[in-house]
Amino acid sequence: MTTDLFIISGRSGSGKTTALKTLEDNGYKCLDNFPVNLLDMLIEKNLKRSGSTSNAYAVCADSRSESIELLPEVLNAWGRQGVNVILIYLDAQSPTLVKRFSETRRKHPLTSEEIDLREAVNLEAKYLERIAELADLTIDTTSLTSRDLEAQVREFVISNKESSPINLVFRSFGFKRGVPIDADFVFDVRCLCNPRWIKGLEALTGLDDETREYLDSVPMVDDLYNDIKQFLSKWIPECEKNSKIYLTLAIGCTGGQHRSVYMAERLAQFFRTSYAVVQVRHRELKDFL
Repeated sequence: MTTDLFIISGRSGSGKTTALKTLEDNGYKCLDNFPVNLLDMLIEKNLKRSGSTSNAYAVCADSRSESIELLPEVLNAWGRQGVNVILIYLDAQSPTLVKRFSETRRKHPLTSEEIDLREAVNLEAKYLERIAELADLTIDTTSLTSRDLEAQVREFVISNKESSPINLVFRSFGFKRGVPIDADFVFDVRCLCNPRWIKGLEALTGLDDETREYLDSVPMVDDLYNDIKQFLSKWIPECEKNSKIYLTLAIGCTGGQHRSVYMAERLAQFFRTSYAVVQVRHRELKDFL
């Protein structure tokens, strides 16, 4: 089913303008800072009565938008009436958002004489908490460039046009930098032997043949792989039944260099036999290449 309306939301400074521009480049009519109390009118006049994809819209509704608190009700109401509305929520770690505002001349919409920048960033997270919980896709932009964000949004739009039932993203990461904000499931593989302490493997990554061969030879690695595979084989279909469109499966080790990369790649290879869209992202790997 073609998406009739994309709604972009999220905390200020997380990249919503970039996401909206990407949707515009992909043929959507885009409206920024859209009043939520006018969404009913937009949907009724331009989407519900037309089967043409040329009338597809994308709007940005966030803490600046009038009546933002009504968004959950609007989403539920139009979903029941057969209008395909997709909510994309962008976020980033609070220190990153503070830094982004500090480096620009932009004013955070929630700052005032009583509320400083750090307080505003944290307050906005609570203000949008209910909306974040309803997101079809959450993107953590903490370590993303504008081009990275554009690519992820574009891939999601294309996969929706192709009507793929569910999109799987296996994301490796290092716990020392925190768990990804967009993770739906988190698997900790730090219990496995660390190739970092094996001579000749310390400077390599989980993509290198030598690292894969070493981890393949350790029985406990295979045991954990099979446990995660069986868990996901059971619960991914349940997520599909609940209309989950985008599922992020985060695999973490200490630094995000060896074990998590290896496991994410191996799991992705297995699930590609059953799912049309399976992507792999290695959050920390650029630091080692």
